[in-house]
Amino acid sequence: MAAGRASVKLKRLRQRFGINAPKLAVRAQFPWYLRALAVIAMLAIILALAAWIFEAGRRTASFQGSELLRENQLLQQDIAELASELRTLRDRTGSGESNLQIDRSTQQQLSAQIKALEERNGALTQELAFFERLISASQAAGKAGLRIERMRISPAGASGQYRYSLLLVNHGGQAAKAFKGALELRLTVRQEGKNVIITQPSTGAREAADYRLEIKHYQRIEGLFSVPLGATLTSVEARILQKGKLRTRQTMAL
Repeated sequence: MAAGRASVKLKRLRQRFGINAPKLAVRAQFPWYLRALAVIAMLAIILALAAWIFEAGRRTASFQGSELLRENQLLQQDIAELASELRTLRDRTGSGESNLQIDRSTQQQLSAQIKALEERNGALTQELAFFERLISASQAAGKAGLRIERMRISPAGASGQYRYSLLLVNHGGQAAKAFKGALELRLTVRQEGKNVIITQPSTGAREAADYRLEIKHYQRIEGLFSVPLGATLTSVEARILQKGKLRTRQTMAL
């Protein structure tokens, strides 16, 4: 019996401490407040790390925002410079076009002046030839006296206004005295179904001085006269007077 009990105890000891005995875990026992402090410390570290990451992100975003703002300012400056250059180019283009128009206008005016001078030169050449023929004929015929030559009447553009032109020649040779007198125009107009004679200058007219003459050999006389509105000019008689006496005249029908 004693041997049986001893074998049973030995078997139990083998089961508890032998190879087949259950594994024994050795754990250190920490108080709860230490575990709480550890958890709090870990949370603090996590919060600090999150705050650092947030601040780093904010700084990065702020840096990028400042860079974008600076680039935006640079772009606005570039746009302002380009707009200024564009205005300058437009002003230069407008000035160039204005100068071109002025040059064209000046060229047209010069062309018109040149054409007028050429026409005037041709007219003067014809008049010179006429004077030479007239003087030669007068000297050959031995004629002396006062005559009206090359009388012309033409509309002046304005309604009822006309331009007159005539050449007054004094044949008297080299010893001819200067002729002093006055020009008188007698206008025959058709008005309200009847003929009316109008004298220029009228009695007491201020422009009477414009019709006074003083010539040595020849003189071109030019001027303007007007007829009443609605009247039709039919003829013009040019009269040369000296001390109220008629010296010569010429009539031109229209």
